[in-house]
Order: sequence, then structure tokens, then C-alpha cells
Amino acid sequence: MYNARPGETESPVTVPSLRQRKARGEKLSMLTCYDASFAARLESGGVELILVGDSLGMVVQGHRHTLGVSVDDMVYHCAAVSRGARRPLLVADMPFQTAASRERALDAAVRLQAEGNAAMVKLEGAGHVLDAIRYLVERDIPVCAHLGLTPQSVHKFGGFRLQGREASAAEALREQARAVQDAGAELLVLECVPSPLAAEITAELAIPTIGIGAGPGCDGQVLVLHDVLGVTPGRRPRFVRDFLQEGGSVEGAVRAYVAAVRDGSFPDAEHSFA
Repeated sequence: MYNARPGETESPVTVPSLRQRKARGEKLSMLTCYDASFAARLESGGVELILVGDSLGMVVQGHRHTLGVSVDDMVYHCAAVSRGARRPLLVADMPFQTAASRERALDAAVRLQAEGNAAMVKLEGAGHVLDAIRYLVERDIPVCAHLGLTPQSVHKFGGFRLQGREASAAEALREQARAVQDAGAELLVLECVPSPLAAEITAELAIPTIGIGAGPGCDGQVLVLHDVLGVTPGRRPRFVRDFLQEGGSVEGAVRAYVAAVRDGSFPDAEHSFA
């Protein structure tokens, strides 16, 4: 049971409420997080969803990609984040190849929920992953799907590249989106997808879509917290905006991001792909 802290007035975000928010046209804001202190700032800043992303392999551990992140890593960081924030819905990435079999997926998801306190797990891709999605959903584990640029497939794609630009690729992505919804996913992240395609998929699906480099037509947006704060080394991706300059503080940056997502001013054309 959720016991409100002193001064808390809002109920926690739940999985069933996601579709309700989509139906009401309410934009969803999501940010990544990896520890309790930043989780508290995200909660006070008003985000609805926190993603403990395997992006920690890059922004926390300093690797070039996410492939080396382990289930132990994810459980540790999920548990830390859950101690810092209780109202946002906590979503945890399933590490590379944990969906290789449905049994392996179940073992990882159970740990992320039981030890890491995640409310939902996120799996990249479709194809054989659909079996894992169904298997988890049948066992009452909520699933967020992830299509488009899936970072765990970075070697297959030959880098972090825009997906779904050609007509055949766009139709394949539409089919995958329908398939993950039919398999039972309650949320879908679309990454580095042309804005018109992401908007079409969003309109077709009953479940909410969360975009990252997928334009303003999605039901919500997600960014890596380190990108929002402008502290990620190297070149900033096109779809990222430095909100720390606007907000003046960590919590101010979070509030500025949430406000921009809710009023539709982020992402604009400058931060999207045509």
C-alpha cells in the first residue's frame, strides 16, 4: 500500500492510469535516473515516469554502449531510485539479451520488481521478444516496449541511426508497434523515428507512446537526465535540449522540461526528425 509522506497530496502514477491519461490527452513526462538524490529532484519536479535506463552503462559507468550493463547493476540502481521517489511510475530496463528466452526474461523481471521495486520493465525490439512480453504479462508483470532505434542493437544498426525513414521500414515499424501492443505491452518508447511516422503510430495505438527523437506527436517524451542537465560529454544528440540553462537548478531544469512536454513546446522541429 502507498502511504503518503507528510505534505504529499497527489496519488502515485499507476500502470492503469497511463491509458486514462492518453485518453484525456495529457502528455507524459519521463526522465532517466540512477540514484536516490536525483530521484527526489525528479519527483519534486513533477515527472510522471522515471526510467532506470541501461543508459547508465554510458553516462554512469563510462562505456561506449549499453551492452555491458548487468541485471545486478539494474537491480542496484532501481532500488536506489525507489528510495528517492515514490509518486512517479518506476520503469526498469531489461539488460542486453535478458529476453533471449522467456524464462531468462522472467528471472530478470522478477528481480527488478522484487529487489529493485520497479513497477514495469522495458524490453527492446519485437520478433522473438514478443514471446517474452506475453510470458511476462501473463504473470502480471507490466511491460514497456521499445522500438525504432534500440540501443542494444547498436552493432546491428551500425551506430545510433534514425529508423523507419524508408517506406518498407516504416511499415515494418507500424507492424511491430501493433504486435507489441497485442502481446500485452502497456507503454511504447519510440526512439529516433521520423515525426510523421511516430504520430501515425501514436494515433493508431490504444497504449501511450513515449518519444525520444520521435517528434511532438507522441503521448509523452523521455530524455536521459544527464543530457537534460547538459553534463553528458561529447556532442549532444539533435533531439536533446539543455534545460539546466532554462531552469537554473536541477529541480528547475526538471520543472522546465515537464512544463515544455505538457504544453507541447518540446520537442519542436529543431529537436525532431522530419
